[in-house]
Amino acid sequence: MDNNFIKCGLAGWSAELCYSSLIARTRDHDKRLMGQTSLYMFPIYGMAAAIGPIRQKLCARSEFLQKSAVCRGGIYTGLIFLTEYCTGWLLRKAGRCPWDYSQAKLNINGLIRLDFAPFWFALGLFFEHYTTA
Repeated sequence: MDNNFIKCGLAGWSAELCYSSLIARTRDHDKRLMGQTSLYMFPIYGMAAAIGPIRQKLCARSEFLQKSAVCRGGIYTGLIFLTEYCTGWLLRKAGRCPWDYSQAKLNINGLIRLDFAPFWFALGLFFEHYTTA
């Protein structure tokens, strides 16, 4: 799992940099494609290494879950939201949370954005494949 932790940390960082670069390009018309992230995000994304073992346990217990990527993706989305909320809450308590979604319409306590669900769904299934390949 250590290797998967590093792989997931790097993949998450890369995805966040691409996303924030494209947002800066579209919203701010910044043609430099400057993205941003935080060092705190590496271990948070690295925790996605647990998705591979979670998949194995889910699929061992249920043939339905073994066949249903939609259900597994929904479970991963929920786990990602839970992780994002908990880590954000802890980092905020320490004055170090690198994100604040308070201005977004569908935020919960400024720590998660429900409109990110499709991204987390896709990223969860990506990490599933990435950690079991």
